[in-house]
Amino acid sequence: MPTIDLSLLPAPTVVEPLNYESLLAERKARLIALSPEDQRDAITRTLALESEPLVKLLQENAYRELILRQRVNEAAQAVMLGYATGSDLDQIGANFQVERLMVQKPDNSVVPPVPAIMESDSDFRVRIQQAFEGLSVAGSSGAYEYHGRSADGRIADVSATSPSPATVVIAVLSREGDGTASDELLAIVEHALNDEDVRPVADRVTVQSAAIVNYAVDATLYLYPGPEAEPIRQAAEAKTQAVHQRPAPSGARYPPVSHLRCAACRRGTARRTGQPEK
Repeated sequence: MPTIDLSLLPAPTVVEPLNYESLLAERKARLIALSPEDQRDAITRTLALESEPLVKLLQENAYRELILRQRVNEAAQAVMLGYATGSDLDQIGANFQVERLMVQKPDNSVVPPVPAIMESDSDFRVRIQQAFEGLSVAGSSGAYEYHGRSADGRIADVSATSPSPATVVIAVLSREGDGTASDELLAIVEHALNDEDVRPVADRVTVQSAAIVNYAVDATLYLYPGPEAEPIRQAAEAKTQAVHQRPAPSGARYPPVSHLRCAACRRGTARRTGQPEK
């Protein structure tokens, strides 16, 4: 079952765009409409003066309404898989019997204590999407990948292929080091996938580390004239490092220029070529 790309879904209509000036104008118009007809002209002139106490009161009320509406927007987003974060996302995961994994255990033997590192929202969100795949015991690739990813928090990605009937090859990508999965991690995945509720009896499962392909990013930024060249270059470099600092999912292809354009803040264009290191 293909996984829906949540980033491609249209924005939910329940989340309304907010504009303080529009809210203030609506409140002024409503106040004028509620006033006696013979006083409306005088009130209109009063509301045109920023220094009037009545205007200050309406401004405060409009700002409070803006905050309230934003709170409603955030509450609506908190129950959507594509927008929920933190404990809100944990609650959504609980609806699908999926818990956030621990990537690194806490260390209380040092000062200050090192807290646990938990699975990121983006990775947890993907596993929640794959939860229904885990219900299958027919040996689908999605089921193997879901159970493989859920075996340990140190797993960045799992790919399941079947080169021949009843033969399944599982490639495991680790979050640690350059992405090569250790023997310990492979053993954990193998144990999880050989559970009687996961693997069909006839399947022969082989678990191995993913092949790591190192690559270099060669980018050229074309900027409009102005004094902002160096800040833009630094922003593009930082964004590129953020995108590529972690192992990519198995078989992933990075978009060629999108993150560089974002980093350039619409002040120019970017071209990028990515190729494996020799």
